[in-house]
Amino acid sequence: MNLSQPQWYSLPAVALTQIFDYLDPVSRRSASSVCFFWRQCLFQKRYFKNFRFQLDVAHDDQLAFFHRSMANLAKELVIVFDFHNAFHIQKMRRLLYKVARCDNIQALRFQTHNVGLVAAGSMHSEHLVAIEQCFVEPLKLFVGRKRQSCQILDLGAIEALTYYGQDFLKAMGKPQELRQLTLASIKYDPSHYPILTLDTTLMQKCAALHVLSLDYDTLSDDLLHTIQVLPLSKFLIVVHGLDSNEEQQAVVSETAWANFSAHFNSIRLVLTLVYAYEAIELLQMRILRRNMPVTDVRLLFCEYMNAEALDWMSVHNSDTLRSIYYIDSAYKHSNNRMDFTRHSFMRQDPFVMMAWRCKQLEEIVVHGYVMDPHNLVGIARLRGRQLKRLEVSMIDWSSAAALNAFNEEICTLLDQQWAPISTDKLPPSLDYGPVDYEVCDQFVYELLRKDLRSH
Repeated sequence: MNLSQPQWYSLPAVALTQIFDYLDPVSRRSASSVCFFWRQCLFQKRYFKNFRFQLDVAHDDQLAFFHRSMANLAKELVIVFDFHNAFHIQKMRRLLYKVARCDNIQALRFQTHNVGLVAAGSMHSEHLVAIEQCFVEPLKLFVGRKRQSCQILDLGAIEALTYYGQDFLKAMGKPQELRQLTLASIKYDPSHYPILTLDTTLMQKCAALHVLSLDYDTLSDDLLHTIQVLPLSKFLIVVHGLDSNEEQQAVVSETAWANFSAHFNSIRLVLTLVYAYEAIELLQMRILRRNMPVTDVRLLFCEYMNAEALDWMSVHNSDTLRSIYYIDSAYKHSNNRMDFTRHSFMRQDPFVMMAWRCKQLEEIVVHGYVMDPHNLVGIARLRGRQLKRLEVSMIDWSSAAALNAFNEEICTLLDQQWAPISTDKLPPSLDYGPVDYEVCDQFVYELLRKDLRSH
């Protein structure tokens, strides 16, 4: 007896949709692989609520899939591209104009791993025209939509785009619904760059803004006062250079930070220094303030260990500090030990003092500097299980036997498995060999994105 093969593709779309409605997302996705018709029935808005789609413009198949199936379904779009690649830039123009026409897309994030070919302030007219045609004009259309709001605009810390931050704010169709805005950047030349100025009245309109990132140069007393009307839960500040003439650079006053701190008593304030070769030496004098409620500090590739600034923070940020990263390339700092002899007032490792004074401290990450194992044990004793992460890679071990003893004691104190990060597990940017700036840039970009995502 011959039995005909079931023709699954002939099942009516209405019946198939009702079947899909009974399935969980994983089962529904598996069922959609039966045939092309079933797969097409999967792409309905009812199955893609709050859907986040990541698109790498290097892959033409992903681009085609987005244009064909996902453009009208995704709520959040993450675009990965290479800012050095001219072909990527041209693809971005068509893609962004498409995005601007998709009312369902309410969140847009950019991801790249390099700062570009030229500094924003040094662009020739042809560079500016290309940036404006490929990015700025379609982005203005995207944020200026009236029917559907832009809730997240993450410019990916790309200097050439954050340069137009005020233009994007002016173009906002529904600024009152913007929830996240990232205007901080990584600079092509940390010692010479144009400074973004923001009209504070534009910031006032962003009445739902929860997450904001800015370059330190943009801050002022007036801006800090203005954003107190916003429901901020996280504020990220990125420091690059400092003007050699202190009088020419606006300095945020103690009073402004005191008012800010009183208003935002539970805000997450992340302070990041990136290639800040001058700023790191003047950190406690020109940037930090007693009333600045810093919760997270990232000192990245600044090529200087400012132990005095660490001690200053352990005193004045003892109630707020939760996390500290001090990171440099091991190649440049392989012989750099935590030497405090030049600071006559300091007798203790500043990280030990942080562990003692800062009652909220949960995370210490140090790479590029040689740590004393006795001090690491001291940190573990002071913080105990409250210290969720203690990460170091360069330790002055006196012997293999001591290594095992220290490791075991730290494991017991922290109540978790612990060992220093081995050389083969270090990211390329922290390697013991020469490191290209693009590799460091990628590390910084990833850490900035992590801080944006974390709660």
